[in-house]
Amino acid sequence: MNLQTESGVEFFMREAISLARQGKGKTAPNPCVGAVIVKDNKIVARGWHRAYGQPHAEVEAITDARRKSLNLKECSLFVTLEPCNHHGKTPPCTRAILEAGIKKVFVGISDPNPNVQGGGIKYLQSRGVEVKTGILKQECEDLIADFVLWMLKKRAYSYLKIASTLDGKIATRTGHSRWITSQKAREEVHFLRSLVGAVIVGGNTFYSDNPRLTCRPQGATKPNLCDKKQPVAVIITSRLPVSKEHFYLLQNRPEQTIFWTTREKASSAQAEKLRNLGCQVWGLPLEDEKMGRWEVGKLGRGEDKKKLNVEPQRRGLDLRIGFERLFQEYKIYYTLCEGGGALALSLLEQDLVDELHLFLAPKILGDQNGIASFCGRRVESMDEAINLRLTELSQVGPDILLRFMRSIAE
Repeated sequence: MNLQTESGVEFFMREAISLARQGKGKTAPNPCVGAVIVKDNKIVARGWHRAYGQPHAEVEAITDARRKSLNLKECSLFVTLEPCNHHGKTPPCTRAILEAGIKKVFVGISDPNPNVQGGGIKYLQSRGVEVKTGILKQECEDLIADFVLWMLKKRAYSYLKIASTLDGKIATRTGHSRWITSQKAREEVHFLRSLVGAVIVGGNTFYSDNPRLTCRPQGATKPNLCDKKQPVAVIITSRLPVSKEHFYLLQNRPEQTIFWTTREKASSAQAEKLRNLGCQVWGLPLEDEKMGRWEVGKLGRGEDKKKLNVEPQRRGLDLRIGFERLFQEYKIYYTLCEGGGALALSLLEQDLVDELHLFLAPKILGDQNGIASFCGRRVESMDEAINLRLTELSQVGPDILLRFMRSIAE
């Protein structure tokens, strides 16, 4: 690859992005960052931010280069995020770059933190370093979407996992779903669980599946799987269990189980029994009444409400409050929702899905009464569709993994 061509520059930045992803789930509250050092159009050193409090990606790459006795004055640095110019847990990376003698730096994106944005780039430029920015900008922005969310919205970053047949079913009409996807896909889900601080399901899943919601590495191919404490289990339901019998979570993990329910149910005798077991019960407010965007648009154009038969859609719990509490009170930075179609739709409607991981199995049920991946809306126009943006496609065993983020154009 050649530094003088756009494709060559993107190739090197893509390698830095790949390295940065290795820190996902470990760097919070810092962003994931990757870096490579290039000499004579070849990558000669690599680094990434491995965990919070440890050296940043640029320092890791420079250290790697020095171990190899490279002359850094003859090298260029590629880094996914603007080098920091302030002293936090570690010294500023700009100082390390200058001390190494690197004269050319390629940056994916500037730091979105308004307190430091552009400071590192300007500092390097003022010291004679050539800095080019905006390399694979969208990919680099996606990489730190979690960091931006923590900074701006003060809530946990939310993954939604769906395992579906090709015709969009997550279970048969009787609720049978074991197994839609392959063992390899299920290993990938356990890897996701190893990254998060909480796994979330709805009441139907809790009662029908009696889940453990633990990270179980048996047979897993990912390194360091579940080398930390198990994620908290969150159950979203308006129907609290009356006893601990038959429920794994209540018998084995009550202190790691949180119920999100209505405020009325949270003050009930059932809730008090759960608290006595060691569980937490949070009462969440209900959402404000809402209508579909298409209906609202028609009303805004003056069309008759009675003629349209417009009715407010169902009101559920305001789940945003729960995500904010997990982040602000418990320092949980990532969550994984594995609920059914109704919960998945509620999360999307409340803008609480930051990444959708859709596992598609090469199977077709062909039954219109099978349980759908997303369900609960009354839709009359494609204008009401929730738009997503595909960010990655890969094969996991016989299944396909599609990763989506919210569409920018929506």
